[in-house]
Amino acid sequence: MKTSNLLLVLMTAAGLSFAGAAQAATGPMSKDARDQAYKNAEAQYKTDKESCKSLTGNAKDICMEEAKGKEKIAKADADAAYKNTPKAREAARVAHADAAYNVAKEKCDDQTGNAKDVCVKEAKAAHVKAKADAKVDRVAADTSKASAEKTAAARKDAAEDKRDADYKVAIEKCDSLAGAAKDNCVKDAKMKYGKS
Repeated sequence: MKTSNLLLVLMTAAGLSFAGAAQAATGPMSKDARDQAYKNAEAQYKTDKESCKSLTGNAKDICMEEAKGKEKIAKADADAAYKNTPKAREAARVAHADAAYNVAKEKCDDQTGNAKDVCVKEAKAAHVKAKADAKVDRVAADTSKASAEKTAAARKDAAEDKRDADYKVAIEKCDSLAGAAKDNCVKDAKMKYGKS
C-alpha cells in the first residue's frame, strides 16, 4: 500500500473520531439512545458482513475488517456520548485507531517483501501516534490541580512513543538497502531519532 493510501485510511478514521467527539461535546446521550446505537451498529455489521461475502481473497479480508471496525467504532462512540467522560472519549478514539490499524494492516497484505514490512511499520506508527494523542487529550481534560503535571508527563510519553514508532519505520525502510547505503541510512535514522 502506498503511504498516501495509508494516510487516507488514517485521516478517515481521524475524521470519524472528531465526529464522535463532536457528538459527545453536545451533551450526554440517554441510555435508550445508546442501546439503539448499539442495535444499529450490530444491524449495520450484519449488512456489511453480508456484502463482503461476494468478495474473495484479501479484498474480502479487508471488507471484513472494515465491517468489524465500523461496528466497534459506532459502539465506542455511543459509549463516549453516553458516559461523556474523558476516559470514554479516549476509548472511542482508541477504537477508531484500532479499526484504522487493522484495516491498514490487512491492506498491507497486498504487498510483499520490504514494501509490506514498511507498510506494516507505518500502520503501527500511525496507530501508536493516535493512541498517544488520545491519552494526552484524556489527561489534559482532567480538571484536578495536578492536571498540568500529568498533561506534561503524558505529552512527553506520547512524544517518545511517536519518536520510537517513526524510528522503527525509518529502520525498516533501510532494510531495502545494502552495504554503505544501508549503513548510512541506519546512522541517519539513529541520529534523527536520538538513538545510540
